Amino acid sequence: MLDLIGIANLDSTLRLATPLLLACLAGLYSERSGVFDIGLEGKILIAAFVGAAAGVQTGSALLALVLAVTASMAFALIHGVACITFRGNQIVSGVAINFLAAGLSAVIGNAMFSMGGRTPQLPPEARLQGGDRWFFVWMEDLGFPGWAVHNLFFDQSIFVYLAFAAVPFTWWVLFRTRFGMRLRAVGENPAAVDTAGISVTSLRYRAVLCCGLLCGLAGATLSMALNSGFIPNMSAGRGFIALAALIFAKWRPVQAMFACLLFAFLEASESRLQGQEIGGFEIPVQLVQALPYLLVVILLAGFIGQARAPKAGGVPYVKER
Repeated sequence: MLDLIGIANLDSTLRLATPLLLACLAGLYSERSGVFDIGLEGKILIAAFVGAAAGVQTGSALLALVLAVTASMAFALIHGVACITFRGNQIVSGVAINFLAAGLSAVIGNAMFSMGGRTPQLPPEARLQGGDRWFFVWMEDLGFPGWAVHNLFFDQSIFVYLAFAAVPFTWWVLFRTRFGMRLRAVGENPAAVDTAGISVTSLRYRAVLCCGLLCGLAGATLSMALNSGFIPNMSAGRGFIALAALIFAKWRPVQAMFACLLFAFLEASESRLQGQEIGGFEIPVQLVQALPYLLVVILLAGFIGQARAPKAGGVPYVKER
């Protein structure tokens, strides 16, 4: 038990929660505007691939990050054109985005590197890992407290700080700015927003692009920080778990952060729970690995109470004339 709440496990929890949290906030922007997006998984995957491929080719972490975010925003724009301009089915479009990303990343990756869809290992200059240990080495001299504070708060990649800083920023944007209030309004009653002379289409496109930006950061986290390259399907369902966390949090940013931390804690605890016994019964490895997904089902089935989605969510807006 002590191992589960140890510094190493909490450190892993923060790292694993980062892509989930970024994807969850991405879905929050999109769905608050009335555009459901189950294509989070695809956008994460294509961003992870582009980030890794660009990192290998250019050796520049900054350029790889920019290209990863650009690729994700391009996929978000495709979803926006299909759902907002052409009023297509948002679920079908999201599924298509997921298939398109999985297929393109595998085919292009194999064509570029001939490694079965994988990319070579990123060079050190193309990775975005933790902070410089030498800068905070004096904290380790303080003993366990200094070591713990250093590992939890000062040795994380830039994505960890971005993800957790995005939570209060998203709350401020959605609940304290004119853009956020209009965004929430268009997800509830787009006709009223249109009557006030505000463009529903413009608001929804901006929300979808915000979603693409955050998904791009989530994908880059996977291939440039948590790993050192790309492997096929490396997003491993994180987009769907992020959507479940979003529903669990009832489309609110702070609650979404805690939901993502809970899922990440279970994922981080997998290796430490394997081989453990409860009452003489050894916990099966398969059960441990399935815990995050089982939690999603259990929470969505009956422990979250009534979760009301934005009223206009999933419904294309048709301007009355």
